[in-house]
Formats: sequence, structure tokens, C-alpha cells
Amino acid sequence: MISFKDISGRKKLIFLSAIFLFIVCIFRLPRQHFETPYSTVVTDRNGELLGARIASDEQWRFPPCDTVPEKFGACLVEFEDRYFYFHWGVNPLAIGRALIQNIRKQRIISGGSTITMQLIRLCRKKDRTIWEKCLETILATRLEFQYSKKKILALYASHAPFGGNVVGMEAAAWRYFGRSPARLSWAESATLAVLPNAPAMLHLSKNRELLQKKRNRLLKRLFDKGVLDKISYELALDEPLPGEPLALPQIAPHLVDYFYLKYPGKQSVSTIDKNIQLRTESVLERWHSEFQQSDIRNLAAIVIDVKKNQVIAYCGNVLFNTDDSSNQVDIIQSERSTGSILKPFLYCAVLQEGEILPRTLLPDIPININGFSPQNFNLQYEGAVPASEAVSRSLNVPLVSLLRKYGVPKFYDFLKQNHIARLPHPSGHYGLSLILGGAEARLGDLANAYVNMARTLSDLENGHYALSMNEKINKEKNTFQAGAVWQVFNAITEVNRPEQIDWKSLPSMQKIAWKTGTSYGFRDAWAIGVTSQYVVGVWVGNASGEGKPNLTGAKTAGPVMFDIFDILPSSNWFELPAEAFVEAEICRLSGYLKGRFCEEVDTVLICSNGLHTDPCPWHTGVYLSADERFRVYKNCVETETVIRKNWFTLPPSWAWYYKQRHPEYKSLPPFLPGCGEDSFNPMQFIYPQGNIKVRLPKQLDGSQGKITFELAHSHPEATVFWHIDNEYIASTSDFHRLTATLLEGSHLVTVVDNEGHTLSCRVEIE
Repeated sequence: MISFKDISGRKKLIFLSAIFLFIVCIFRLPRQHFETPYSTVVTDRNGELLGARIASDEQWRFPPCDTVPEKFGACLVEFEDRYFYFHWGVNPLAIGRALIQNIRKQRIISGGSTITMQLIRLCRKKDRTIWEKCLETILATRLEFQYSKKKILALYASHAPFGGNVVGMEAAAWRYFGRSPARLSWAESATLAVLPNAPAMLHLSKNRELLQKKRNRLLKRLFDKGVLDKISYELALDEPLPGEPLALPQIAPHLVDYFYLKYPGKQSVSTIDKNIQLRTESVLERWHSEFQQSDIRNLAAIVIDVKKNQVIAYCGNVLFNTDDSSNQVDIIQSERSTGSILKPFLYCAVLQEGEILPRTLLPDIPININGFSPQNFNLQYEGAVPASEAVSRSLNVPLVSLLRKYGVPKFYDFLKQNHIARLPHPSGHYGLSLILGGAEARLGDLANAYVNMARTLSDLENGHYALSMNEKINKEKNTFQAGAVWQVFNAITEVNRPEQIDWKSLPSMQKIAWKTGTSYGFRDAWAIGVTSQYVVGVWVGNASGEGKPNLTGAKTAGPVMFDIFDILPSSNWFELPAEAFVEAEICRLSGYLKGRFCEEVDTVLICSNGLHTDPCPWHTGVYLSADERFRVYKNCVETETVIRKNWFTLPPSWAWYYKQRHPEYKSLPPFLPGCGEDSFNPMQFIYPQGNIKVRLPKQLDGSQGKITFELAHSHPEATVFWHIDNEYIASTSDFHRLTATLLEGSHLVTVVDNEGHTLSCRVEIE
């Protein structure tokens, strides 16, 4: 016997080279890249199909799957390659049998290809020749060393043709049966299994009888092998073939479009909850039918899980597939005028910095700032309103005054830091109108900002933060502070609900903090609500920007938002963030920190920065005559009784409107004649405030325009005498208004009351 040592060196080299080439041939396997475009597929969090977009070559070809469902796999292997799990890519018996059949029939009637060989052919896309068949045989053997049988079967099922422009098991199952392959019956799985064999000849729209016969023969073979029991077999035979191909699901279509643009040809698993998504879409469609009667055509809504920080419903618009192109607009990603929806963020910012306290009185009087004259929605004024109430009632004038005090640049930076609005222009471009809709924002960004606010309160245990060290570091970086957020949310729970129900008296109704907004010209209606579990954001309007008279946040977006909350599980309210608050004594009437003259005081929790706010400026100590009709100096009256009192007094322009809503308010009495000089001026201009420039347009008849002056007086019985440029014009009582025609140039307006108080302002007419 010849040993390896006896072989010559040359023969050893040849032998080793042959072994090396054999190993290389086996293990240097082909890279199976299907250079084909795929459809964009989007599923919900549980893998449920939301929608898909066709591949760039106009084929419905889903991205490759990892596994094949048991039923379809059994049908496919039995029909195409029953010895699939027993060969190494090539079945010699099948090839031999095919060769004999082809010789007998003098034509090709069988190829003897295994599933692995068919996969190679799908990958190479070459003409079917004897030489190509030999290459497929070699490559199939090598492929078996690279992939498992499970992987090979999945690749084949993902790329096999199923008729028309349908490629792959996943696309075929949805197009022909409207569900995923895992949910197909035995009859449906068998139908799909026989289609790749001759997709051009067998199709649901032609040769249906032949297709059914092939399916039934396959079912019979499965029954004979014991894969199917008798009942399952008979039921499968009775199932009809499907009809025309079905449309793919169109759930969250705008989100599917978003993924199509960002991740084309990929399968993306979203955070959407399909059940909540469908119910939210149903709510929007129902309201859309009602709003259409007022020619309001578009709605959008987003639902976010606060604790998971995940979007669970995304409705960019309604009726995606209609002829109206406006329904294609994804409002969640669109910049729209904000209206009043930013007011809670301003309130949050000033609370965090200790600028005000929740009950601090803000002015609610007519104002004109360089031609900017904001008005409340109801066109009324109340003189002074607590800050929290101004936010909950969405009063424009107090919030403009608050922004003026806080500073537009600071609020601009606050909005940008928290990604509430993108604000492409400098802060000066927006000015004070920033708080009333002078800027634009996206529904998605606004809803996410509310989520960030809620998350500052969602990680509490018994009022204390329960976080790891890393989480604490991240929490400190959050611009929102828990105490301010708590007070903001408490304020906007007081917003009157659209159903006009006293929800506080109904224990079944959950507590929701919410805010509406209506843009100028009634073009955009907003509503955003928050609980400890969910944030719901709604927009209603016309994507074209066309305004409608009834398009307000309270009347349209608000009811939609509450209907969406009704389909969500109820959640408890946030826990009080005890660490964020300190106790303080607050003046009950002014809302400021207790001053030395404040008598009615409440002890409340405030943000720690609130301790740096000013004490109450609206209470003062005064001495009064015995009948309390006059103020006096104590040393001025020797024999009469003098009464000392702490008096709540507001600026005259505030007081004039305030006492109309608060009859208990009493103006500061005048000094007793000869017993003191009043340094307090009971008069204050409502318009104009300070020296201003005014442009007066001409009237329709070409005459010069007119200007109306308005004055507030603390004493309702006072008479006021008006002078312009030192010339007496008229006198007024009760309501102090004067309308005059002024020529171009500078004019001095002077008023004198019957007690001798004087007040002047200068107006320049352009």
C-alpha cells in the first residue's frame, strides 16, 4: 500500500492544490444579493401592517422575511421540492427523472430544480440554458453551505413571483387575502404555494379552474401524508379561490409616506398602536362629516404615550385617498399659525423664573403699543385678572402685557430651546404678536412639548423623584421644571369644556389639562390635552389656509380632542411634586407675596423662585375721617376720630374696568380739604398711553381721519375738562371719551378734573 510519504513532491503539490480548490469552492460561497428594489412597509408596534408603498420598479415586493409560516412552508416544500430538507441543493433523482421525461416527450416538461436552484435562478435572472442549469447546480450546492434551510426557504418565499406585479409571499398574502401569511388557512397557503410554479399561466384572473385543481391536488398530498386531518382537508377543499387583488391597508397613510421618504425600500416597525389608530381615525372621520357642512375640510390628530414617550396614533389628515389634494397634506408636520396655543408655555417660563405667582394680577385694559392693539376674544376688559385665570380663559391683553414684561427675546429662546416652535426669523420679526399667533408651529412639536412637560411629573414616587443618577442628570438638563409645570397644568384644567358639563362633579370624568388656540382670521383651530398617561393634539381647519367663521379651537378642535380621550384608558392625575414647592403667604386680593398692608392672606405652595417676587404693591395704609369719606393726615385732625385702614387700590385705568366686574372694589377717597395734598393722580389715559405717533387714514369722503381719546378716573362722579393745544374742547362725565379731528403734526392733549388734577400726553399725527 502506497503511503502519502511515498508520493512524489510534485504529486503532493497537485493533490494539496486540488483539496485547497475544493475547500475554496465549498466555503468561498456566492454573495446572494438580490439587487432589486423593495416596497416600503410600515407596521405597528406589534408587527401589524399599517401600509406600504410600491417599489421603484412598480412591483409589490416586500423586504425579505426571516421565516416562513408553518402552513405555507409545508405547502411550498410539498409542491416544489418534497426532499428539500434531505439534499445539499441538488436532487440527483429529480434531475434524472426530469431528464428521462424530457427525452420521452421530446420537449422540456420538467426541470428537476430544487428550491435552492430556483433561488439561484431568481437571483441571477439569466436565460434558461443547459450551461446555466449547470451553474445553478454548482451554486445551489455552495449556497447550502452558506445558509440554513430555514434561511433559503425564506429567501425563496420573499422573491418568488406570484402573478402580475406581486412578488414574494408577504405581498401576495396581503394582495390576495388581505392578511399576513401567518394567518392564512391551509387552502390559502396551498393556493399561494402553487402560484410561483407558473405565475404567467396560473393567475387569479385566468385559468382559475386549473389553479383550483392544482391547489386541491396539493391538499390531497398533504392529507395523504397525514399533515392534514380529514375535517381540515374537507374544509380546505370547500374554500373558494380569492377574487381580484385587494388594496393594501391604508392605516396612518401620512406616517407611511413619512417612512417612505425617510427610509425607502425598508420595513419599519413604528410605535403606533393599530387599535387606537383605527379608533382615532374613526373619530376624525365622524367629525369630518359634520365639519364639512361648514366647509371645514381637514383634521389632524396625534396621540402620544407619556410614560413610554411614543406616538401611538398618527392621523396627519382625513380621507387620504380622496380626490381632494388637501387631504394629502400631513398637518402634523406642517407649520401653522399658533393662535393662543403658546400661552401656557409663557406662563410656565415666567413661573420658573420667579417673575410672577399664579394669582398675580395682570392688567386687562385697552393698550396700544406702537400701533399694536390686541383685544380679548370677547372684546371686553376686566381691569385686572389673576395670571392663572388669564391663561385658563385665554385672555389676550393680560398675556401680551406679561410677554412685554418678560421680554420677547427671552420667550423666543425658551420656545426654541424646548423645540416648541422652529421660529426661522429673529425675535424682533415676531414682537409681542408671538403670543397671539404671530408665529407658526407644528402639531407634532407642540404635542411633544406637552409630553416633555408631563414627563417632568411622571417619574415621581410619593412626590419625590425616583431616578438613577444618570436620569437625574438628564432631568436637570430639562428646561421644564416640575413645580411650574404642575401649576400650568392646574391652571388649564380650569378651561371650560365644550360639552358645558360640570366635569368636576362627575367622578367618572378624568381630569385633563387642555388648551385651545384659534389663529387670526379663523384659519387654524387647535386643542391639546394632557393627562399623566397621554397627550392628545388636534388641529382643525383647511389646509389651504381658508378661514371659516365657526373655526375656533373651543368649538371644533376641543370636542374632537375629548372624543379621542374617551377612547383611551383613563389615568390618574399627576402626583404633587412636593420637593419643587415652598410655602408662602400670598395676598388674597392681588396674588403677590404678602406685603405689610395686606390683611387677607392665604398660605399656599409656590415655586421656590417665587420667593424672589415683589411684595404686594396694591395695598397701602391710609388714615380716614370717622365717616371714611376722606383721607386725612393724622396730625391734621385734633378733635375728630381718625380711622386707620389698609386699602386695596389699583391704577385708575385698571380700576375703571375692574370695579365693573367687582362691585366690592372701592376707590381711594380724596383728602379732606385743608388736611393733606393728594399726590395720587386719580386719572390715567387708557388711550393713548404715553407719547405716541398715530397714522390717521382719510375717511371715505376724503375728509381727515379722527382719533378717539379715552380716560379712566377713579372717582365715578368726577367731571373732566379736555384741552388740545391749550384750547378748551369739551367736558365729559361718567364715560370719559373724546373724538377729535387733528391735523398733521404734534399736539398736546391736557385733561383737568373738577378737583384740579391735571394730566397731559403728546400725540404726533402722521
